[in-house]
Amino acid sequence: MNEGLARRFGAVPAGLLLALFFALPLGALLVSATEGNGAAFVRLAHDPLVVSALGHSLALAFAAGTVSLLVGLPLAMVLAGQPPQRRGWLLALLGVPLAFSGLVIAYGFILAFGRAGFVTSIVARLGADPATVGALIYTTAGLVAAYAYYLIPRVALMLYPAIANLDRRPIEAALTLGASPLRALFDVALRELWPSIAAAWCLVTSIALGTYGTALALAGTQINILPLLMYLKLSDGQTDFPQAAALSLVLMAVCTCVLALGECLARQRRH
Repeated sequence: MNEGLARRFGAVPAGLLLALFFALPLGALLVSATEGNGAAFVRLAHDPLVVSALGHSLALAFAAGTVSLLVGLPLAMVLAGQPPQRRGWLLALLGVPLAFSGLVIAYGFILAFGRAGFVTSIVARLGADPATVGALIYTTAGLVAAYAYYLIPRVALMLYPAIANLDRRPIEAALTLGASPLRALFDVALRELWPSIAAAWCLVTSIALGTYGTALALAGTQINILPLLMYLKLSDGQTDFPQAAALSLVLMAVCTCVLALGECLARQRRH
């Protein structure tokens, strides 16, 4: 009896949560964005700042996702090769950056790499210009580094189980047949891991697309990206809710396309 009720109504709580915290806010955004027969979308299409923000957001997110993948994948491989006790400590340490908010991470980077940061001071003693070095953290490259700080652990934690459960027999067979370790890695292991790698890259890239707090604390409104452009639409006396809602829908659509791309690549690889 209880099992039948669970099968019939077990999804009701999840459905209610989805309706309250996704469907209703999304509906409110749609209503606000389509006021005046969609005039907000027309204004966005003719606003050069929106096109520029979209391009900068994609470039920033792709760079942050790629850097995170290039560092997180070897880190996951190292994790998979550790004994259980040491692996547990390493996994706990990897989870620390995920506990910080974007603002905390941004202020930490400012204290370390800003114009008066202790790393900048050390580099200045070696002869570098502290003004030049300290200004890097407030650029797009600095945002990529700050984003990668908390995206790398996500990549490593996502890919570690796939690597740990990877069937070693095809790799050993390739090595036995004369393939070099690097050839076996690329031709055998990465072919099996490709769906997980694509999903991890798309996930962290979509997170970077929508990140707001870190970018605001580091760059203010000096770098034109979609989340900060949305902030401008709701500040400085503008309070343009229809355009902010339209920008939200555009950003959500871009993030959804990136995630869908990862899923399509993963499915093609499985088949």
